[in-house]
Amino acid sequence: MPASYAYLGPEGTFTEVALRTLPEAATRELVPMVSVPAALDAVRNGEAEAAFVPIENSVEGGITTTLDELVAGEPLMIYREVLLSITFALLVRPDTKLSEIKTVTAHPAAQPQVRNWMKANLPDVVWESAASNADGARLVQEGRYDAAFAGEFAAAKYGLVPLETGIHDAENAQTRFVLVGRPARPAAPTGADKTSIVLWQRDDHPGGLRDLLGEFAVRGVNLMLLQSRPTGEGIGNYCFCIDAEGHISDRRVAETLMGLKRICLQVRFLGSYPRAGVGAEHVRTTLPGASDDEFMRAADWVARCQDGRF
Repeated sequence: MPASYAYLGPEGTFTEVALRTLPEAATRELVPMVSVPAALDAVRNGEAEAAFVPIENSVEGGITTTLDELVAGEPLMIYREVLLSITFALLVRPDTKLSEIKTVTAHPAAQPQVRNWMKANLPDVVWESAASNADGARLVQEGRYDAAFAGEFAAAKYGLVPLETGIHDAENAQTRFVLVGRPARPAAPTGADKTSIVLWQRDDHPGGLRDLLGEFAVRGVNLMLLQSRPTGEGIGNYCFCIDAEGHISDRRVAETLMGLKRICLQVRFLGSYPRAGVGAEHVRTTLPGASDDEFMRAADWVARCQDGRF
């Protein structure tokens, strides 16, 4: 397997900045790709050891392109996550004035994060989407657009200047990125972990989603993300992408997955991995009866009852 990480490129994306915060990135060749699907396909095809891609932001929620790629195709697994605070700069060619800007570009996920700023400062400007924010900067360099929303750090790379900086509609906006590889044994639990899965219902019926969520609730497993995605099999057919607190080796999480496997048409395990920026000491205490010790004591009690030793 090549000692390389593919990532959403070109050089100068927020994805690259986040990737370089991983210590292991210093020992890998970092290969920019034209899109999230291309980065993940590089892993599936054996061209890269792992891919690093955005999966969620605090303004719009899940990045649908990434979620859909993980839902479909050959299974992949999440091994790490990184949170990165995001602010944008308006990058332009030298000597460009704000009043001269008629077209602007960036990744589609950037638009909801700068929409109000654009309304106030560039109300008549035409927005066009780019494959990434850095690719938008490259297109401005080539003269195809007047300006791009991107990281200020990308300006020098593409011969541009930041006309405005610190642009964001939401304070403390963050994007979550994940390191994705081929399926293998999850890393050992840290006490501050997250488990990601995809669920498909057997059929559409009243209370169907309640039944799925009940498997988490009765075992004291907290949900961190719940997003429906169309299956492509017609209007009204959805699967559910879920992030839950805990690790698959935790008894409460393992039993939740077992319960879901029994009632769902399909369950896709996307990995158990350390939560970014959270230590075990900051994790919310589980509900009464949801610790591993309590699960083990309950299992022992059932075994004793089966043996007539109660």
